[in-house]
Amino acid sequence: MVIVVGLGNKGKEYDWTYHNLGFMVADKLASFFGVKFDKEKNKAYACESFYNGQKIVIIKPTTYMNNSGEAVMLYKKKNKDARILVVVDDIDLPAGKLRYREKGSAGTHNGLRSIVSYIGEDFERVKVGIGRDEKVDLATQVLSKIKDRELFEKATDEAVKMIVEKL
Repeated sequence: MVIVVGLGNKGKEYDWTYHNLGFMVADKLASFFGVKFDKEKNKAYACESFYNGQKIVIIKPTTYMNNSGEAVMLYKKKNKDARILVVVDDIDLPAGKLRYREKGSAGTHNGLRSIVSYIGEDFERVKVGIGRDEKVDLATQVLSKIKDRELFEKATDEAVKMIVEKL
């Protein structure tokens, strides 16, 4: 079993913000599998599918970014042997660039810090780069609206392909 976690913040005001790239990838992955997020369970919107004989659970925590670890821990507790793959924005990668990591530290990302605090560092990551804008502070940048939608539509499509290849 694989639990794919798209990180973001719930609410219309966060749509099309850099910090919601994980939610955007989760939505596209659900679409790829032909499933929809229909209800909230264990502090996350969730949907399920099967791929290559294994169960895939896609979640979008409803606890807001800084408490994402709570929802991940609840799913991990019920599925102890599940692989966890987290999709997240990364300010330290150039805009639109993707990076896969099998495990590692949380760096400056509060969502990853929360997950690490609940389950440790042993989970996979797909990072979608947003690039750092030195003219604005970190919180303002990640919560601002995406300027180059075409670039990030392509990046989120590529992130889905990367995830499917890793399943």
